[in-house]
Amino acid sequence: MNTTGIPGHELTEDLLLRELRHLHQTRNETFLHGSPDALREHTARTFELEQEYLRRYPERDVDPRRTRDGARGEPQHA
Repeated sequence: MNTTGIPGHELTEDLLLRELRHLHQTRNETFLHGSPDALREHTARTFELEQEYLRRYPERDVDPRRTRDGARGEPQHA
């Protein structure tokens, strides 16, 4: 993968979480107004760091309401 920034596997836990927060905060602006290259880079970096997070925390807490079965129990909005 050829993205900019420190490779995800080299980031400390704090830096990984900080980078992920920043990427998630800037996603909509990049999607709506970034150049094709900026969007491609943002997407690649987000994917890289999310995969690193999942590698480190495969047993992370999953909110049952965020699963397909759990969401089916929620009232539907029109």
